[in-house]
Amino acid sequence: MTLIYLVRHGETDWNLARRIQGSTDIDLNDTGRAQALATGRLLARRDWDAIVSSPLSRARETAQIIAAEVGLGEPELVPALAERQYGAAEGLDYTQIDALFPGDTEVPGRETREEVTDRVLPAIVALAEAHPDKAIIVVSHGGVIRSVLSEIAPDDYQARDGRIRNGSIHSFAHTDGTLDLIMFDDPIEIESLDCATDDLVDQNALESREAR
Repeated sequence: MTLIYLVRHGETDWNLARRIQGSTDIDLNDTGRAQALATGRLLARRDWDAIVSSPLSRARETAQIIAAEVGLGEPELVPALAERQYGAAEGLDYTQIDALFPGDTEVPGRETREEVTDRVLPAIVALAEAHPDKAIIVVSHGGVIRSVLSEIAPDDYQARDGRIRNGSIHSFAHTDGTLDLIMFDDPIEIESLDCATDDLVDQNALESREAR
């Protein structure tokens, strides 16, 4: 059995402004760096064999901060772990989304939930198979983590109100090609809520619509 701990990156200025990021490469802000440090110190209570990350800078820097705390080297970058693409909605806030794409208006260039799942899940399974019986930290994004949870454990995810905060940790076990949820907001993460900010659906107008 391989353990996979999915971590959402720390806060960015666009998270703070509730602007949709997607594939747009936005750096962490100081709060996000503090969140990454707090998460890294919590994860340092356990032993880890590898750390991987989305190549987007907000995830990569989060992973680098965590790696330094847990005693690992430079994170491996995995392109398939990048955030969901939101197309023409990237950079927009709630007011702009409602004005340009009211109701269920289709957003040009937005990646579907199924497309996200189809690229992310095989990448996570491949990582697990490349590290049998190991423990791996995977730093990614709210839209990615939500897609994985919605596919693997939708009832558990919805029972916890689906709040995926910056710096939060969600644990999974891989056995014989199958990925199972261990814990949404793993117990190692509870203390990090003290420095947590808004969650994904608070920050992202399109994800908020899909959560209804």
